[in-house]
Amino acid sequence: MSMPFYVSPDQQMKDRADYARKGIARGRSVVVLQYDDGILFVADNPSRALHKVSEIYDRIAFAAVGKYNEFENLRLVGVRYADVNGYMYHRSDVTSRGLANFYAQMLGTIFTEQNKPYEVELVVAEVGQDAATDQIYRLTFDGSVADEHGFVAMGGQAEAVAEALKERYRDGLGLAEALRAGVQALEQQDPDRHFEAKALEVAVLDRNREHRLFRRLTPARIEQLLTEAVQAEGGPESAAPDSAAAEDGQAGDEGGATGDGGTDPGQADG
Repeated sequence: MSMPFYVSPDQQMKDRADYARKGIARGRSVVVLQYDDGILFVADNPSRALHKVSEIYDRIAFAAVGKYNEFENLRLVGVRYADVNGYMYHRSDVTSRGLANFYAQMLGTIFTEQNKPYEVELVVAEVGQDAATDQIYRLTFDGSVADEHGFVAMGGQAEAVAEALKERYRDGLGLAEALRAGVQALEQQDPDRHFEAKALEVAVLDRNREHRLFRRLTPARIEQLLTEAVQAEGGPESAAPDSAAAEDGQAGDEGGATGDGGTDPGQADG
């Protein structure tokens, strides 16, 4: 008769944590940073359908790295949570803090009670009336929550990206400067790689909009902003943006749609 195999609870938790961290590190990075008019999201993501950054509610957005089917499930649950609470109470009662606590409970339960933890890391962000009232919460696979300020880097070589952001970030950056800082930080993972606009997913929570504050930036608008940032630094001009981008960037930006496309549930974001 074979003896039952025993693994201590401490070892089980360690093995699950190591498994989740490895899965997250295989994904492409996302950076989230504050700028003078709101919160900016920059993701290494060439897909136009499988989003890593999405709107959750009026002033709240969601960014994730890791396994796509797992964080997409969390996004959908978060949208339902926000819609139900906004309908039952008031739209102002839906907050990033409440959503972060909701996600923390879900992730913590999954981590402790299921055989396989979610291979995800999340940011829930809410733009305030000014930079001092912006809220950015980072959630890890085990349900831990951190209240972040300034910037966050997740996924891939997150430590190298965060170190690069630390050197480039300062309070009160304009949108073009913040975008360039985010892209340069992502490029630290591979010094030989230069990101083209079409290889990036970029969105903002813009506090100057009246209702739905989330909007995506088109590749043309991204290229225009990066060109502006280079010119402001006095560096060599990059290729001129096409005529569509030369017009007011607001018109070229996409709205805050949350309808993301599907994918093979076994695919990771990377």
